[in-house]
Amino acid sequence: MNAESLQAGEQLVSAAYIRQGREARRGHEQLIRVLLEKGKCPQDAWDESTIELFLQELAVMDSNNFLGNCGVGEREGRVACGLVARRHYRLIHGIGRSGDISAVQPKAAGSSLLNKLTNSLMLDVLRTTGVRTATSCFVVPMATGMSLTLCFLTLRHKRPKAKYIIWPRIDQKSCFKSMITAGFEPVVIENILEGDELRTDLNAVESKIRELGAETVLCVHSTTSCFAPRVPDRLEELAEICAKYDIPHIVNNAYGLQSSKCMHLIQQGARRGRIDAFVQSLDKNFMVPVGGAVVAGFDSSFLEEISKMYPGRASASPSLDVLITLLSLGSSGYKTLLTERKELFTYLANELKALAAKHNERLLDTPHNPISMAMSLKNLSDKGGSAITQLGSMLFTRQVSGARVVPLGTSQTVSGYVFKGFMSHSNDYPCAYLNAASAIGIKKQDIDLFIKRLDKCLKQCKKEKDVEDAASGTPSAIEEDVTALTKDFTVSLQVDAV
Repeated sequence: MNAESLQAGEQLVSAAYIRQGREARRGHEQLIRVLLEKGKCPQDAWDESTIELFLQELAVMDSNNFLGNCGVGEREGRVACGLVARRHYRLIHGIGRSGDISAVQPKAAGSSLLNKLTNSLMLDVLRTTGVRTATSCFVVPMATGMSLTLCFLTLRHKRPKAKYIIWPRIDQKSCFKSMITAGFEPVVIENILEGDELRTDLNAVESKIRELGAETVLCVHSTTSCFAPRVPDRLEELAEICAKYDIPHIVNNAYGLQSSKCMHLIQQGARRGRIDAFVQSLDKNFMVPVGGAVVAGFDSSFLEEISKMYPGRASASPSLDVLITLLSLGSSGYKTLLTERKELFTYLANELKALAAKHNERLLDTPHNPISMAMSLKNLSDKGGSAITQLGSMLFTRQVSGARVVPLGTSQTVSGYVFKGFMSHSNDYPCAYLNAASAIGIKKQDIDLFIKRLDKCLKQCKKEKDVEDAASGTPSAIEEDVTALTKDFTVSLQVDAV
């Protein structure tokens, strides 16, 4: 209520009580005013009543919520079901206009304000998490793969002769298909094995640029967040190569925003060379429903070109979800989640390392991957590939989600391209393995339960394989050890006799 309404209320309720209520409301309004003035994520979390008040204030600014509104167009924010309207806080018009996803809608001042504010808060988060010199970003209502496609399509107009995208291999379908969907030919650069890690082959990247000709290369498409033993690309060196040959550089930072290491790589790449845009998922980094991403970069004009490439208006749901989440957490709450994730990464690594030793396996040494890790499954794979896939099925039926088992020798065709050793990011990685990750929102009890269930599954797999070996006449591990000891003892007796 405004001042006049409150004054009128004093005729019905004691003026002292009205003043008390007015002061309480001013507390909410002060938070909203500071948010709009600064355009930054608030330090402290907002309570739900303040968030709901703010969203209601935004909604009444949209034409579909005007009292006495007379709509005679084809898009008037009409919603048949009240449940749907309440789900969206009656912010129905979406964001953007037909020519620009970031443009202001005349019919929807509240939704437009929400859109601009969300982008401003997101830029603040990107800077505080490590990419300090980012100049612009916008939330797009598409997941990471399609958002990457949008970036590639924008570059098409800048490089009309280009038909190739150079892509250090990562076995994840959506980022590969993002290039195919945009109409370009991916040039897959195989990784090189350094210890247990799969790392970027910089020589192969530069050699391929010279072979194809820089003008035919749309961009280099690199990756930060990935499943171990693949580790983040050498972003700084790739950025320098892109600057050297004047080739754009797009970074798939799908769930890297939650990692200070990944964000540092992007910042350093932009400082030392060239990074045109980097794309990250909303659901993976902010724990909101799937369907949104953030496109960010260091050149505001290029980011504006990307936003104008999006055809038509867009759903405001991803922007609304992440705005509510950031206000409910505050920057301090989000930073706490990032700190917890990093601490639990160490805890998960230690627990998985101990379990691996118990089963005569080992935690692969992948120090350059700050989110994902892998445990070898050599003993299971030695007994046949079916045991590896069986382990994956056992974990899934025991409600362990997110863990991946990667057998040897799997091939898969994706959009006409055959990947040998698919899921392992390499044609011939030395061993089968199991992936686990410490991502934002994970809890210690998740890790403890995972380790307990994995231990039981490994024991059961070993027991079943020993039974199979006995039935087939193949010596079990224990029998092999006894045979070896007997042989050594016999040789020792022979030597003594001589």
